[in-house]
Amino acid sequence: MSDPGTVVSPEAMSAGGATAQASGPPRRRLTDGADLPVLPDCCNLGTMVRVLLPLNVGVLLLGWLLPAAGVEYWPMLETALRVDAVGAATLLLLCPLRRKVNGSARWVQWAVGLGAPAGLTALVALSSAQPPAPGPLPLATWLAPRVLLAAAIAWALIEYLRLRQLSLQPSQAEGRLQALQARIRPHFLFNSLNTVLGLMRSDPRKAERTLENLADLFRVFMKDSRELVPLDDEVLLCKEYLTIEKLRLAERLRVRWELDGMPGDALLPSLLLQPLVENAVHHGIEPNQEPGEIHVSIAKSGDRVRVEIANPLPDAAPTRPGNHMALSNVRERLDLTFDVEGQLETSSADGQFRVIVQFPYRKERRRRDARRPFDPDR
Repeated sequence: MSDPGTVVSPEAMSAGGATAQASGPPRRRLTDGADLPVLPDCCNLGTMVRVLLPLNVGVLLLGWLLPAAGVEYWPMLETALRVDAVGAATLLLLCPLRRKVNGSARWVQWAVGLGAPAGLTALVALSSAQPPAPGPLPLATWLAPRVLLAAAIAWALIEYLRLRQLSLQPSQAEGRLQALQARIRPHFLFNSLNTVLGLMRSDPRKAERTLENLADLFRVFMKDSRELVPLDDEVLLCKEYLTIEKLRLAERLRVRWELDGMPGDALLPSLLLQPLVENAVHHGIEPNQEPGEIHVSIAKSGDRVRVEIANPLPDAAPTRPGNHMALSNVRERLDLTFDVEGQLETSSADGQFRVIVQFPYRKERRRRDARRPFDPDR
């Protein structure tokens, strides 16, 4: 749902600099003022539901209204099958085509968005219905209303989905500001600076590395979180954050990573996982006097990515319960980006609090060897 503008797709948004130079001048993004793309994300399950459900409701309404208007017979079941066939085929066709035309002139995007259902309607009508007697004029007169009706319905659905996306932009901006406020907590900054001050004399090199990690964190914090980033970069950010917290909490904080099955090129919203890791430290490690372990497991299951973050429950109930702002922000951003395909679940069992995040696997299109590796000694 958090798509770039008409000039770049979510996959192209993460393209490397070499690719951008090879393909011409840099393409504008939504964050740079580009317009929303005309075509919706037809690969998204939520978009499919919002397209097919109104079509079937419309068929049912016609089946109820036409007999009341005096029509003796109307093949509602056959019409519903044809409408569903055209709708499903259009979504399947526009799913890959959208990535090709996103960035083209708006009339090209509209031509594809209206031409695909119109052409498929003509094919389905000619193959399943009974056309009139042979002849160009009777056939055109019989086919034209069906094609025009399909184009009109497609225009209405595209406009509805576009306006819905526009209506979500204020919520998206508000969610970013709330997430920023929740992540950049003053006590984290003060604790990190105090840690650096304590290292200045005993280990100046380590103090310098800590400041570099802190600068990396805040550089990412200040970026527009609507951008999709590769999972590798998000995990690197989490590791840099935990490196800073490790200096403060020492042996009380242990981290276990399971990343063998992680698809590093999967795209997700920037700063989606770091607030969850920070939550695990703040609520699972800090309240306990004994050492605790944070377990982070990331793997690909079919066409979905699954992230599980587990931390120990506090020894005693907190005197002031949290407001769950981080979880709410992450859940909202998943919904804005992946619609119904993004999920966040929490559970508490066996002394552990678990957060499970799942989202569809969308692959980036840039060279992985261009990324900066994580240096734990930095």
